[in-house]
Amino acid sequence: MSKKIAIIGAGMMGSALAYPAFENGNEVRLVGTPLDRDIIDGCIKNNQHLKFEIPFPQGIKYYQFEDWKTAVEGVDFVIGGVSSFGVDWFLTEVLAHLDPSVPVLSVTKGLINLEDGTLISYPDYWKRELAKMGIEREVCAIGGPCTSYELVFHDQTEVAFCGENTAVLKMMKEAMATDYYHISLTNDVIGLESAVALKNGYALAIAMTIGLVNRDLGAEAGLHYNSQAGAFYQAVKEMRYLLEMQGASRDCENIGIGDLYVTVYGGRTRKIGILLGEGKTYQEAMEILAGVTLESLVVARRVYAAMARKAELGQADLSQFPMLCHANAVLEEGKDAELPWEAFTFDQTK
Repeated sequence: MSKKIAIIGAGMMGSALAYPAFENGNEVRLVGTPLDRDIIDGCIKNNQHLKFEIPFPQGIKYYQFEDWKTAVEGVDFVIGGVSSFGVDWFLTEVLAHLDPSVPVLSVTKGLINLEDGTLISYPDYWKRELAKMGIEREVCAIGGPCTSYELVFHDQTEVAFCGENTAVLKMMKEAMATDYYHISLTNDVIGLESAVALKNGYALAIAMTIGLVNRDLGAEAGLHYNSQAGAFYQAVKEMRYLLEMQGASRDCENIGIGDLYVTVYGGRTRKIGILLGEGKTYQEAMEILAGVTLESLVVARRVYAAMARKAELGQADLSQFPMLCHANAVLEEGKDAELPWEAFTFDQTK
């Protein structure tokens, strides 16, 4: 049975989901945030997102944010398409006013570090804050290796939906799954959300190796895979330590590793990692990438802060996370990007 779906946030990932949602026979309503006015104007005029090469399917409905309450009338669920910089805005402007019976599926990736070093997911954060307002709402989330522009091109894509209510998850999967958009389901919300968030800081460090080759050997040297693979191995090792601390299932760990791969080789984090590896300062890199949303940097800093706090409390050992510590030092202290390779070695001899 077809559903009515409202997507709030016309960023690239939220907008990309309009393709499988509509092509699966649903009514789709794309709502811009106040920052998306030009995007929605372009959609209304040309039926095409400003950053996509392929037009939307004919029949999607478009709304500016002031009409969002009209857009969500009678919907079966809402897809939250805001970036991590819009988490609190989405809470106060949408979630606090949306009919509590309407479930939400979020594309927002990230974690919030609490005072004691605990890392919580955005769905958990939203539910905690809504509970303070006397509101109970089901908030699910999407995770997995998926870039928006490849989804628009209908590249074969494997993701997972997570949430506490299995019936809601199955309803969302039935509405969204297509012959190119494949959906696994899990109740392990913190596991999936941690896996797809933690990879950001590590993708940054792996991408630095590409920039380091450009710096040391010249761009004409091309891609070198030894250093990338060595960094990838260390990233997976540290992610697994962190995900064990988060209690993640093995399947969620694996989704996170897949997401790490696509972020290194096809994500926005790759760009800043290469620039840092080439010797640009953080400020110089950000100026070059002006206008690019880089949620990875927020996550990298929060995860390091959480682990540093846990280390202070005797609950973690920072020596297990040399890559995470290095990425933070590059961002916060301007340290040279060259990775601490010897710290990645192990000795299992007797």
